[in-house]
Amino acid sequence: MIVSHKYRFIFIKTRKTAGTSIEIFLSRHCGNEDILTPIRPPVPGHIPRNHRGFWNPLPEFQSRPQPRMETLRDLRQRRKFYNHIPARILRLRVPADIWREYFIFCVERNPWDKALSHYAMVNERSGGELTLDDYITNGFFPQDFDKYTDKSGRLLVDRVLRYESLAEELGQVFAMLGVPFDGDLGIRAKSGYRHDRRPYQEVYNERNREIIAAAFAREINMLGYRF
Repeated sequence: MIVSHKYRFIFIKTRKTAGTSIEIFLSRHCGNEDILTPIRPPVPGHIPRNHRGFWNPLPEFQSRPQPRMETLRDLRQRRKFYNHIPARILRLRVPADIWREYFIFCVERNPWDKALSHYAMVNERSGGELTLDDYITNGFFPQDFDKYTDKSGRLLVDRVLRYESLAEELGQVFAMLGVPFDGDLGIRAKSGYRHDRRPYQEVYNERNREIIAAAFAREINMLGYRF
């Protein structure tokens, strides 16, 4: 997650959407007063800064009473900002004028492609014995809809960029913000897990295709993704 006062934007990080690569790239351009949350494990070229501190937790208690313990845990640890923080929480931890005036964006990806990329990462990190069928049956998917919407499913960001046309759309956003960009992030972090490079349409059977469609129904309905 990034809050850049230098360029007046907020970047909400989603999973398996080149978020780490974007953070590393922007880390080189952001100012000393900007907020960049840590990446785990740390990545060379990315410098976290200004992410720890205290804040008034009362608005969070009022807006989400059930996860109160999570807010108290963050407060005890001075964990004001963190990687993959949802927009609905972030807007309660930054000044209202910043949330209102800065350009807020995130990236989303075709759910079938996104899940396949996530499966490849989970499989390799767990020893390489996990089948795609078992992964999909387990239902642990990289669903990020709640990271950029409110409890009613309304967008909290100004723009959702498409992973499928990322360089072009980042170019448009960075040109508007004044961030130097030559069309290439210059890094592909966390991209080495997927060895089967077949199109996702050739990988899924009908059962697994429908499970993904049901799990990501909100993203599909909002953003118009198709298999």
